[in-house]
Order: sequence, then C-alpha cells, then structure tokens
Amino acid sequence: MPIDIRLTAIPTPADTPLASYFTGAVSGAEDVEDIAVAVQDASTAGLDPYLGGPAAGVLAACEATGDAGDVAVTVAHVDGTARRVLFLGLGDGSEKDMRKAGAALGRRLAPGRRVLTSAARAQPAEAVRAFAEGLLLGCYQFSLASGREPGRGAGPGEPPGEVRMLVGAGDSQPAAVDEARAIAGAVALARDLVNMPSARKTPGWLAAEAVRVAADSGLSVRIWEPGELAAEGFGGLLGVGSGSARPPRLIELGYQPAAWARHVVLAGKGITFDSGGLSLKPNEGMRFMKADMAGGAAVIAAMSVLARLGAPVRVTGLVAAAENMPSGSALCPGDVITHYGGRTTEVLNTDAEGRLVLADALAYADIVLRPDVMVDVATLTGAARVALGGVMGALYATDDGLAQALLSAAAASGEPLWRMPLVDDYSGALESGVADLANIPHASGPHAGSIEAALFLREFTGKRPWAHLDIAGAARSSPDEGDRSGGATGYGIRLLLRWLTGQR
Repeated sequence: MPIDIRLTAIPTPADTPLASYFTGAVSGAEDVEDIAVAVQDASTAGLDPYLGGPAAGVLAACEATGDAGDVAVTVAHVDGTARRVLFLGLGDGSEKDMRKAGAALGRRLAPGRRVLTSAARAQPAEAVRAFAEGLLLGCYQFSLASGREPGRGAGPGEPPGEVRMLVGAGDSQPAAVDEARAIAGAVALARDLVNMPSARKTPGWLAAEAVRVAADSGLSVRIWEPGELAAEGFGGLLGVGSGSARPPRLIELGYQPAAWARHVVLAGKGITFDSGGLSLKPNEGMRFMKADMAGGAAVIAAMSVLARLGAPVRVTGLVAAAENMPSGSALCPGDVITHYGGRTTEVLNTDAEGRLVLADALAYADIVLRPDVMVDVATLTGAARVALGGVMGALYATDDGLAQALLSAAAASGEPLWRMPLVDDYSGALESGVADLANIPHASGPHAGSIEAALFLREFTGKRPWAHLDIAGAARSSPDEGDRSGGATGYGIRLLLRWLTGQR
C-alpha cells in the first residue's frame, strides 16, 4: 500500500552553488514552497541575500543545532516571494543520522506541499538511501477515518506531498533513492497489515493479501486451507485456531532467481488476534494483539521486493496464520497436539500459542523444503520486551556465522538486534510426562521465558542452521520516533533485506 508522497531524485552537479536553489535556476526548484538545506551547508553557503542577514546569525537565532533530525524554520525572500526554509540537522552524516534526518523532514510534509531538499546531495550513496528511506517512512500514516485510505495521510481530494531530492550526478545516488522507495514500500505494507483491525484481518484475509502481493511481485504462492492442514497433520496451527470461527491458513510464498546457490526459509508468526485462548489475557493485555502477526507481515513484505532488489538467493516464506480465541471448541490447557512430522506437545498454557504454530511451519520447512538456512520472525514473548525494551529485537541462533551476518545487517539497516544465549541446561524445563515437549515449564517460579521459547522452536529445525528473531518489543511503537511510526513499525524487513541481498 502506498506512502502518500511523491519523491523525485534530481541529479545535480556537485559544484552547483546552494544559492541557485533559491532562485529557481536549478531544475526542480522553480515552484516549490519549501527549501530544506542541511545546517552544515547553510553555515558556509551564499544565502545571506535571501535570509536578510548573515546565515550564521540566522542559524543562531533559529537555534539550529545541527543534531540529526533537528529542524529550524525561517523565511527567505526570493524575487518578492516568501519561501519557507527548513534548516535540517544531519548529525555526523552516518546512515543512522541520515535516516533520522530524513524522517524528521518527512513528518513535516503536509498534503500538497512541494519541498526541495539539497540535504543529501553531497553524501555517499549509502547515506542518500538512508535519508530517502527515513523521509518516506516518516510520512507514513495509517487511518481508517472516513474518506481516507489505509496508510495514506491525505484526505479526499487532497494531493499528495512532493519532495524533490537533489542528489549527485552519478548513477549510484539515483539508484539508491530507487532502492529506498522499494524498501520503504515494503515496510509500509507490513505496517498496513499489522495496523489493520482484527475484525477485518482474519487468517483468510491475510492469505488473500499474500495472494495479491504475490501477483504484484512475481512470487509463487500456495495457500494451505484447513482441510489440507488437517490431512497433512499441522496440529499446531489447527489446535491454536480451533477456538475461532475463522479457521487457520498456512501461507507459502516462493521467490527463485534464475541463478541461486542457497535456499533460505523465512517463517513468520501470523496470529491475527491473540486473546490468549482459554488462558485468557486481561483486557489490557489484549489491546494491541492485532499486532501479533507482525512477524508474518515482515515475511510477506520482505518477500514482496526480493525480485526488485535482485536478491541472489532462493527464498521461501511461510506464514502460520491463525486466530487464538476462547470457545467451546478451543484448545484446552493439558491437551496434547501432534505437529507436522509427528512430534507431540503438551499445551500447558494456550497463551503460549505462537511457538505452536511456528513449530508446524519449521517442521514442514525442515522435512519437505530442506533449506540451507531457516530464520523465523515472531512477536513471541513479553520476556524479550522486558529484556531489551521497545527498539531492539532478540536474536537466537544455532550458527555463529548466521548470527554475525544478521547482526551486521541489523546494525546497517537501523534495526538493532542483540544476540541472546541458547542455554541447553534450560531445556529440561520443557520436559513433559505425556508428550515430547511441554509448551511452557510445568514448575512455577522465575523462568527465562524468551530463551525457553527459542529452545522449544529449536526442536523443530532438524539441526539446520537456524535463527529466531523475537520482535515482541520492536514490532510496535507508542510515539512517533525517528522513522518509527506510532503503532506498527515494520521492524525486521530492512535487516532481512540487507542480509538476503548481501549488502554490507
């Protein structure tokens, strides 16, 4: 779904004087209302005639700090026309600071407003991409108010905002803006899917959205219907979904380039609403449970742009979609379910359901798809949020090389991960007297909840290289902060794309 902004990259020679942007002598500068320049540029450029005095004094009076994302506003007079000037701080010019600066500019863009920015013109391609990415994501808004489209900030009859972004005259910087458009569009898609209320967002609806995305993106798609799931023994998905009138689905997406040497499976938790089942959550705990399919949304969204970004690996995306509801047919504490492949689980708490559906997906991937690498993404445990807060994801991995590759991609993409230990001694807590595993420990008392959940999932990976991203904290944000919008953040997509495309 689109971000409501038109972003145009305009290649410009590096020696073009900044003052010429104010006079309209540069292509794209003729009819803009706002001009955004970096504080660092404005302090040395010949802007004094347009600002009514020395630029350094104007910057000081506006309290322009130059910090990443700081915006100070003044007015310039050009040929009798007043134009608003935004002094934008770029910090140290790192990708992180450029992304933050772009987001700050994006948040200020009003519908129909035309802005010219030279802030990233002299930056390398990586910084240009980060700035454009932040700018686009900073514009994101989700609304179901009457007359508005989901994910669009403009109301009926309002034209979108427009940003004309001056970049270097070579090939790499315009290409970086194109790449940013693709990545930001994928993140916005995931945010739209997660932000959609669960009254509409059933497992069937999510599957239909995946089919639409596949058609638009050149992906293969298979939707496993309830009857097929039952015939093939997907007991985790069926058990979790048994309490809902809206049955589960397994979504399978495929991307295969002409030449590939490695097959990766991405598996996402797709719980479209989590009431806790018969182990019912309190109301406060349910308020944001429409977001419990953020891992599945990340998988669908990342898959949607693999072809556009030229990813050199084969990727299969699996989304285990179910609604966890209480009813007379719901899974009961003490029930034993049989997963795909035959392993059994004693269900001691129906609110620990994400691991049950992911176990089916991972077992299917191991037994049938036989990939080289498996990575799952899930809002799995509150314990991960307690440990790492609301910005960072928890990483568990059985392979050090895989872990390091994901950590590097996370750092470069602005989606931080912290590697957590898979403590084998804790596996005993998941022993069951009546099944192969219990989904939570039998004994009460303090437990390492996030680690134990990861250890449970590991049992279904067939000893293949595997990583688990617990994104329970990072998937949702309360305030607008940087390029993270209030509500769904779309966390995980950028780091997965960095990893899958081999960028550093």
